[in-house]
Amino acid sequence: MKLRIGYGIGAAPSLFADVGGLGRVVDDLDRLGYDSLWFPERVNSPQLDPIVAMSYVAGRSERLKFGPAVSVVPGRNPILMAKALASLDLVSGGRCLAAFGLGIANTAEHQAFQVERKERAPWLEEALPLMRRLWTEDAVDHHGERFHVEGARILPKPLRDPFEVWLGGQAPSELRRTGRLADGWLASFCTPRDVSEGIAAINQAASDAGRSIDADHYGVLIPYVDGAIPDLLAKRVADRRPDADPRDVVATSHSRMAEMILEFAEVGASKFVMFPVVEPPDWTAELTALADVTLSLQT
Repeated sequence: MKLRIGYGIGAAPSLFADVGGLGRVVDDLDRLGYDSLWFPERVNSPQLDPIVAMSYVAGRSERLKFGPAVSVVPGRNPILMAKALASLDLVSGGRCLAAFGLGIANTAEHQAFQVERKERAPWLEEALPLMRRLWTEDAVDHHGERFHVEGARILPKPLRDPFEVWLGGQAPSELRRTGRLADGWLASFCTPRDVSEGIAAINQAASDAGRSIDADHYGVLIPYVDGAIPDLLAKRVADRRPDADPRDVVATSHSRMAEMILEFAEVGASKFVMFPVVEPPDWTAELTALADVTLSLQT
């Protein structure tokens, strides 16, 4: 399998306050050889809108892939979302990586998307197949519980055919959904054991649905800090993975990040997103130091 290593940028108020800051980060990622750049979706946090950020990357770089980690589908018009992603894929020469999810369990975020928690999964399960049809068919008739269209179409189509979609999530229902509907899985806040068990569950669900997931379509988002894990982050890990050592979920140094990538690769993951929990004081120095110990692992 080909190991590919990307980078994620979330809340970075100092970086975004500098008009040229993101551009320099994109240039550094390009120069150093990172594979991709990812933007989480949070409405109630100092983070960029993923579609806007990805559009910037598409115009700034001719090489970097880019994606949302992950884009929240419930609450979104699937036709307009399919149009935006197809457009990004076309103008970037096929570099748009679609990754979808239900959104975090946070009341403020739920309020922003105006979809009740119990309704999020049904929304995604209807929207994703509809978007797939819009990316491939000339005209689409669809009459579901949430969306009703006749002769709907989006043009132009994505450059890549098929235009792949990865899903996030780790609950048993989310793993089964990935096997039934997705082309890949982007895990986060997990251990190698979680990933190994998740891959097995996804492959079983895919087989049950008469389909398969490519072996190199499993990825992991790995958060990292320089030193001790902050208490707030440790609590977040404990809430999501109460039986896990936070140090098996969060890398505490650049060298530990390299070790964790290899540990996840041993259980079947091949795509990685390194995500800083704390905004670096010097982005160029940080990206260079991290690249020195991790990018040699790309094959």
